Amino acid sequence: MSTSSSSRTTAPPQRRHRARRWLPALVLAGLALPLASCQSTASSDGAAAPASSAASPSAVPATIAVTPTDATADVRLDAPVTVSVKDGTLQDVTVSGPDGAPLEGALDPAGTTWTSSGALAPATRYAVHAVATGAAGQVTRDSALTTLTPVATAFPAVAPLSGSTVGVGMPVIVTLDEPVADSARAAVEQNLHVTTQPAPVEGAWNWISPSKLEYRPADYWPAHTTVHVDLDLGDVEVSPGVWGKTRDIDFTVGSAMVSTVDIAAHTLTVTRDGAVLRTIPVTLGQTGNGGKYITRSGTKVIMSLEATRQMDAETTGVSPDDPNYYNVATKYAMRLTNSGEFLHAAPWSVSSQGRANVSHGCTGMSTADAKWMFDNSKVGDVVSYVGSDRTIEPGNGFNVWNETFPEWKAGSALGA
Repeated sequence: MSTSSSSRTTAPPQRRHRARRWLPALVLAGLALPLASCQSTASSDGAAAPASSAASPSAVPATIAVTPTDATADVRLDAPVTVSVKDGTLQDVTVSGPDGAPLEGALDPAGTTWTSSGALAPATRYAVHAVATGAAGQVTRDSALTTLTPVATAFPAVAPLSGSTVGVGMPVIVTLDEPVADSARAAVEQNLHVTTQPAPVEGAWNWISPSKLEYRPADYWPAHTTVHVDLDLGDVEVSPGVWGKTRDIDFTVGSAMVSTVDIAAHTLTVTRDGAVLRTIPVTLGQTGNGGKYITRSGTKVIMSLEATRQMDAETTGVSPDDPNYYNVATKYAMRLTNSGEFLHAAPWSVSSQGRANVSHGCTGMSTADAKWMFDNSKVGDVVSYVGSDRTIEPGNGFNVWNETFPEWKAGSALGA
C-alpha cells in the first residue's frame, strides 16, 4: 500500500499518461518484454519504444470511370456524360469539344460523380479529362467520345421575332421544318420553356399540326411583360434519326390594345390599357352571295401591318370573271386572318361607314381613321368581333382565344 501511495504522489501525471498510451502499442507489436521492462521504459523517459516494426496497410488507389466510355461514334445526343470515382473524390472534370468550349455539368455533393447538363452537339468529338484524389494520391483519366450524325435536323422557326414588342394577344408559334412523331410530342413540350418577368404567367402549348405548336397564356399577356422562350431541342429526337435544334427567343409585351367591332352597329371601339381611345365608324362584310362575304365573329389578333397592300380577290378564290372580283390598292392594311380579312382604309365606302356593311369581309374605314389605327397598333393586338352568325374557323389566323383555357390545354401532349 505504501509503494502504491508513493507512486501516485511522486510520478508526474504526464509520465503516467504516456505509459498507459504506449502499453497497448507494445503488446500489439508483439514485443516479448517482461512487464517490469515495460514499466521501466515508460518511467525512464516517458516515451515508448519506436514502433517501426509495425506493418502499414496498403493504400487503395482511386479509380475513375467515364460513361460513355471511349466511344468512337454514334453516341446519342440525349446520352448524359458521367464521370465517377471509386475510393476518392473528383477534383476536376472537363468535357470539351473541338472549339475548347466546356460542356456544362455539375458535381454531386459527395464529390464522386459529375454529370453533364448541356446538350451534346451532333457529329462532334468530345475530350474528357478527369482528376481525382484518393488515399494513394492523385490519378487522372482521359477519354473521348463522338456523337452521332443525324439523318436530319428540325429547325424551330418562332413567332414573334426575338427583340420585338407585341400585343397582349400574341401567341408563341413554333414551326419545325420536320414533323414530330406522336411519341416524341411530350418530349418536345417538356423542352420548351416559357418564363416571364416581372411575374409568372400560366400558359400551355397546343399542337396545331405534327410540325406546329402554339403557346398562349390562360388570359391575355399582362401588359409590359418580358417573355423568354427556351427551345432546348438539341437533345430531343423528334422522329427516328431526326434531332431538334436549340434556340432562345426574347420579346416584350407592350400596352394592352384591345378593340371591339360591333358588326351590326358598324363601329370599331379601341381601348388601351382599359381606357377607350376612339370609336371609329366602319363598314364590314355584306350579306347575300351565300354569306361568303359576311365578316366572321370571334376574337382575332393582328398578324401583320402593311402601309400599302394590293387587294386581289383572286387570292381568295374569286375569279376575275366574277362580278364581285376586285383588285385595288389599299393603305394601312392590318391582317386579321389567313383567309384575307383586314382592317384597312376604304375611301370608296366612306358614305356607308357607320351605316351599312358593303365590303367583301374586311373592316373598312376612312383613310384618316385607318392611319390612326395603323400608327397605334402592333402585331399581337386583339380585335374582337361580335354580332355575326359566321364564326371564325380554327387555325384561321392567330386564332388562340376562341377556346376556353381548359379546352386549349386539351391540345397539349402533356395533358392537363
